Amino acid sequence: MIIRRLIIKNFGKMKEKDVELTDGINLFYGGNESGKSTIHTFIKSMLFGLERGRGRASVNDTFSMYEPWENPNYYSGLLKFESGGKRFCLSRNFDKYQKSAELICEDDGEELSVADGDLEMILGGLAASGYENTVSIGQLKAEPGQPLAAELKNYASNYYATGNSDINLEKATGALKARLREQEREAKEALQRKHRSREKMELEASYVWRDVHRLEGEQERISQELEYRREKEHQRREEPENKRVIDELRPNKWRIHPVEIVLFAVAVVFAFALIPKPWNYLVAIILFLLCGIYVWNRMKIEKRAVKTEPEIILEEITPEEEKIPMDKLRWERNHVREELRERRVQYDNLKEQLEELDEVSDMSRDHDRNMQAIRLAMEKINGLAAAMQEELEQCLDEKASEIIDDITGGKYTRLVVEDNLHMNLISDDRKIPVEQVSRGTIEQTYFALRMASAELLYEEDYPVILDDTFVYYDDVRLENTLRWLAENKKQVILFTCQEREERILEKMGIRFSKC
Repeated sequence: MIIRRLIIKNFGKMKEKDVELTDGINLFYGGNESGKSTIHTFIKSMLFGLERGRGRASVNDTFSMYEPWENPNYYSGLLKFESGGKRFCLSRNFDKYQKSAELICEDDGEELSVADGDLEMILGGLAASGYENTVSIGQLKAEPGQPLAAELKNYASNYYATGNSDINLEKATGALKARLREQEREAKEALQRKHRSREKMELEASYVWRDVHRLEGEQERISQELEYRREKEHQRREEPENKRVIDELRPNKWRIHPVEIVLFAVAVVFAFALIPKPWNYLVAIILFLLCGIYVWNRMKIEKRAVKTEPEIILEEITPEEEKIPMDKLRWERNHVREELRERRVQYDNLKEQLEELDEVSDMSRDHDRNMQAIRLAMEKINGLAAAMQEELEQCLDEKASEIIDDITGGKYTRLVVEDNLHMNLISDDRKIPVEQVSRGTIEQTYFALRMASAELLYEEDYPVILDDTFVYYDDVRLENTLRWLAENKKQVILFTCQEREERILEKMGIRFSKC
């Protein structure tokens, strides 16, 4: 990719500025606040867009920092570039009310869609985070961030595992995690539904069981009543005729009839009168005692009787109710018996359903199998990423070592990159942690890592954009670095507030364009 032209219509403090860029090194020289960082930010904003922050973040975000000083609603620009042998024109309006982006292929006039990802496709998948951590180095920002470590790890897993760096295993892992969370959520909801169903069934079973007990009691009561009526009827049939006559003569509310007392008295008098003395006294006394015992028994017989519930019920029944036919009681008994049978069947069914709920369902097994499969896939991907990371580190070490060897003039022949981009330098077969070297050498290791990563990650050769990157470089290493850039990069955009870069380029005879 080559950037050919920058047209800054209104961006920051710049407006209507037109900059032509060429192959090789393009040098932007100027003092502080001359607009170098503005042009650097403009290039990034044109390539990847410029979003306004929300809430408090919008006060000091990039959108607010570079909002035009004059005519803030006219916040736009245009960038022309070449990629894949074709020329493109990209225009953007950054205004929050009229935000837009247009991409046109100047060779055939085809209008492409930025929103649909055509620009990303043309840039070969280069994202803003990768851009900032490889080919674009801002002021005092030489150290790459952790997104580069993640991108390198993802690249290693993708490329070495599949041979295709376009397959994003980090996204695949994210998708698997999302799927795992979905499966866990579904399993939790299924378990909650199961618990709710169980609670509902247990409650229903308790109601049915209560009905069963109630119906059993009702059935027993009706059976006792029927039995009592049958016995009563049987007793009535077997009672002596004279007892029935007496019972019929005796009023219901009386326990002994007055006629019986008169008869007892007559018997005693006749015995006393007719039997000779002194035996008449004895017989009269005996008859009197027998009559007294009879009367006493008649008076106490109701108190001694133990009455059953049906007897009590029957005593409370009115004469009209006593006439209720036995058929009705039998019908009630049959009706209760049928309802009791239905309730028992219903209760048994509920018990079976509760037992089935206790068993592991097919859906639960499917959820468990799916979650196990997802965890296994994530395990495999993580294991693959770890194994492939070693190969990546070796390849990255080789590329970075070539660069650090060139720009340090052979002082450091090898750069070793470990986990999380921790680096060590090799000098005279001695391993030196990067924290122990000078600030200038640290900046050079960061530069070597960025350039090596760009070569490894991207097939496209992007412009290298450097904003006062060489402040800590001595002249010798700056010469080596500029020579390496001129020999290995198609386009370099160099922003500096010093004349040193221009002087060294002229001294070495390296062609450059001063903007």
